[in-house]
Amino acid sequence: MAPKAKPKPTAAPAVSIEDLFTTLNRHIQRSEYEQAVKVADQVLSVAPDDEDAIQCKIVSLIKADNIDDALSTIVALSKKFPFNFGFFKAYCLYRQNKLDDALEALKSLEKDSATMLLESQILFRQGNMDASVDVYQKLQKSKIESLEINLIAGLVSAGRATEVQGIMDSMRVKATSSFELAYNTACALIEKNKYSDAEQLLLSSRRIGQETLMDENLPDDEVEIELAPIAVQLAYVQQLLGNKQEAIASYTDLIKRNLPDEPSNAVAINNLIALKGSKDVSDGLKKLDRLIQKNSGDQSFHLVPGLELKLSPKQKEAIYINRMLLLLHSNKIDQARELADALPQMFPTSVTPVLLQASVFVKENKAGKAEELLWKYAEKFPDKSKIVLLARAQIAAAAGHPQIASESLLKIPDIQHMPATVATLVSLKERSGDIEGASAVLDSAITYWSNEMTEESQLSVIMQEAAAFKVKHGKKEEALKLFEKLVKSHNSIEALVGLIETAAYTDVEKAETYEKKLKPLPGLTSVDVNALEKTSGAKYVENGPHLGNNNVEVHESKSKEKVKRKRKRKPRYPKGFDPANPGPPPDPERWLPKRERSSYRPKRKDKRAAQIRGSQGAVAKEAVNAGNTKSSQPSNAKGSSSNAAQPKPSSKSSRKKSRN
Repeated sequence: MAPKAKPKPTAAPAVSIEDLFTTLNRHIQRSEYEQAVKVADQVLSVAPDDEDAIQCKIVSLIKADNIDDALSTIVALSKKFPFNFGFFKAYCLYRQNKLDDALEALKSLEKDSATMLLESQILFRQGNMDASVDVYQKLQKSKIESLEINLIAGLVSAGRATEVQGIMDSMRVKATSSFELAYNTACALIEKNKYSDAEQLLLSSRRIGQETLMDENLPDDEVEIELAPIAVQLAYVQQLLGNKQEAIASYTDLIKRNLPDEPSNAVAINNLIALKGSKDVSDGLKKLDRLIQKNSGDQSFHLVPGLELKLSPKQKEAIYINRMLLLLHSNKIDQARELADALPQMFPTSVTPVLLQASVFVKENKAGKAEELLWKYAEKFPDKSKIVLLARAQIAAAAGHPQIASESLLKIPDIQHMPATVATLVSLKERSGDIEGASAVLDSAITYWSNEMTEESQLSVIMQEAAAFKVKHGKKEEALKLFEKLVKSHNSIEALVGLIETAAYTDVEKAETYEKKLKPLPGLTSVDVNALEKTSGAKYVENGPHLGNNNVEVHESKSKEKVKRKRKRKPRYPKGFDPANPGPPPDPERWLPKRERSSYRPKRKDKRAAQIRGSQGAVAKEAVNAGNTKSSQPSNAKGSSSNAAQPKPSSKSSRKKSRN
C-alpha cells in the first residue's frame, strides 16, 4: 500500500499593521523595549516608509541604551527617507558624549521646548553653566515637568547660589515640594556656608524621598540607590562641620555597600581620600585606579564609562587632582609626570593642571623649571595669573630666589598694597640686598593708603613699619618725618616714642620738645636721674619688692636706719671636750660610703691569667711555659735590650696606678 502524502503546510495568516502597532504599544507601555524593536522591524518589513514605526524603533533603541544602534539606524534611514531625525541624532550624540557634534545637530532645528531643554543639558555637561541657566530661564513659561529642579541645579553649578531663593520665589515653589528640589536647595545652602541649615534640609529630603518612592512601590534596594546622593551629601556636610570621624564612617559605609549608583560611589571615594589626606596613600591609589582608565593609543586618561558621562567637569577634575597628589605623596614621580602632562588637554580652561606640573618639578628639585613654566602661563593667560604668580613666588622664596619671588608678587596689582604683601615684599627685598627697593615698596604703600580714606585704611600700620624700617637702615631723616605725621594724625604713643628716639640722633631740641608731651610714669617723681646715671645699674634681687607708688620712699627710709648687728654667741662644745687640745681632726669622709671615699681601691682581677679548662687539677700548658720563660730571663732589667717594644698599659691599669 502506498504511503499517504504529507499535507502541505498552510501559510500563517498575515497580521495586520493595526495589530502590530497594538502589540508595539503594549511592549512600550511595559518598558519591554527590545521586544518593541522586533515588532517595529515587523511593521517596517510590511511598510518600510512608515514614519511612526521608524520613530518607535529609534526611541526603543534609545530606551534600551543601544545608542550606537539607534544612531546607525538614524544615519541609514535618513539616506532613504526625507524624514527629519535631527533631534534624535542630537540626543544620541549627547549620550555618546560628543557634545560639540550634538550642539551642531541642534542648530538646524526649530527652537522649541524639547530642543531648548536638550541644549541646556548639553551646555550643562560641557561645564558652560551660565549659558545652561540662561536657556532654563527662557523655558520658565513653558510647562515642563521638573524644570525648577534642573534650573536650581544649574544655578548651584554655575556658582550663583545666591540667586536660588529669588528664582524659587518667582516660580512659587517650596524647597520641600520634592526630594530632588530639596536636595538641590541644600546644595545651594552649602555654597553659602550655611551648613546646619543644609543638613536639616537634606534630612527632610531623605524623608520625603523615602515616602515618595515607597508610594511608587519601589523595592527597598532601589529606594536606597535613589537616595544615595543624599547620603553622600550628608556625609560631606558632616565633613564641613568638622565632624571628621562621623564623615569617615559614613563614607566608608557607603563604599562598603557598593551601590549600583556609580557617581555617588565615586564622590564618596574622592571625598574620603581628601579627608584622610596623606594617610593610607596606597589604599587611596587602589580605589582611584578602579575609577580611572588609560588609553593605550594616545596615552590619555578617562574615567570608567559609567562616570565619564554622569560626573560634571568639576567632579572629574577633583578625582584626577587627588590621584595626582597621592602619586606625589608616594614618590611615584614618573606616573605623576605622565598624568600632569595629560591634564592640560583634559581641562583646558582650568588653572590647576599647570600648578600640578609645577609641583612635579619642585618634587624633582627643579625649582627653576617650575618658575619658568608658571611665568609663561601667567603671560599667556593674564586673567588667570593671580594664583599662578602666587605659586611662583612661594616656590622661588622656598628655593632661595628672593628676587624672582618679589618680581612675581609685584605683578599682582590687586594685592599690591595689602599689609601682608608689603611685609613679604620688604622681607624679600632685604634678603636680596635691595634696600632701596624695599623702601620704595613702603613709600608706594603709604601713597596708596593716603588716597584710600576708608574705615579699613591701613595707613597707620604701614607708616609705623616704614618708619621703623628706615630707622633700622639709617634713614633717620625720612623716619623722623613719618613719625611726625603719625603723631599729628593719629596721636600714637608708639609713634611719639619713636619720634623722640629718632630725633635724639638728628635734632636734640625737637626731641626735648616732644619729650615734654610724654606723660610721667607714676612713682618716679622723686628719682634723681643724674644720680641714677652715675650708679653701676640695678641688680636683680630674687623675691625683691616690685615697683609701686611708694617703693622708692620706703627704700630711702630703710637706708637711713642703722643696720642692726647680730650678737656673737660662744660655741657650745660636747661634754668633756677641751678646745685647747682638740686632738686630730675627724675624717671629713667619715659619713661617705666606702665606694665613694678617695682611699677606696677595688679588688684587682688578673685578666692575664690563662683560663684553665679540662679535668680538675689539670694545669694549662701556657701557664707552665710562661713560668719557664720567666725563670730563664735575667733578673736584672737593665740587661734587656733598649730597643725592645714595650707593651702599652691598658687604660684601666693606668687609671689604677694614678690612684695609687
